[in-house]
Amino acid sequence: MTRIDELQRKVVQCRKCPRLVKWRERVAREKTRRFEHEEYWGRPNPSFGDPTARLLLVGLAPAAHGGNRTGRMFTGDRSGDWLYRALHKFGFASQPTSVSRTDGLKLEDCYVTATCRCAPPQNKLLPSEIRNCKPFLLAELKLLRDVRVIVGLGKVGFDSAVNCLTALGIASFLKKPAFEHGATYRVSERLTLLASYHPSQQNTFTGRLTEPMFDSVFRKAKQLVKV
Repeated sequence: MTRIDELQRKVVQCRKCPRLVKWRERVAREKTRRFEHEEYWGRPNPSFGDPTARLLLVGLAPAAHGGNRTGRMFTGDRSGDWLYRALHKFGFASQPTSVSRTDGLKLEDCYVTATCRCAPPQNKLLPSEIRNCKPFLLAELKLLRDVRVIVGLGKVGFDSAVNCLTALGIASFLKKPAFEHGATYRVSERLTLLASYHPSQQNTFTGRLTEPMFDSVFRKAKQLVKV
């Protein structure tokens, strides 16, 4: 077992946040009508992807009936439909859909993680929950030595990336980077940080995030990983 595999094993066993533990397990018991016959994962989501990836994605947290049901980030919900379609389009995913842990999806040169590994009520995290989960992201950044581009999906994911890069001494921003869709920040000669609106239904249904806008981020990421 590799060090990153060992880390994900610890992630799945985590019970540091009582509110999140109670919520994720309640959702897994009560379910929703569409998935009432499925067995929910109901635990923290491990990160996944290519351990030699040059592209790292940092999201918010699993969805109650997405990752909390399927056990894989951005899997089984509409946000995942957008994300993996874009990743496939630019050669980072073996297929454009992600519906279960056993659907055959493979990521190439890409790794997916999140600010928090448990589904939060109303998709809102408490500051203490972000702090509790931060050591996992810090450890991943140390282990993923080939990363050249980090995409923060949504403001929470973007801010988490900024805070962790600063904490590790990888970045020393004179002014905290502002979150704006498509914003690009050169962290060092070998690392670039990109910002993207999160592909949540709130953003995609309202048109705040369109497919061409989302594609533009991954087109840029594709170009930058080769630099």
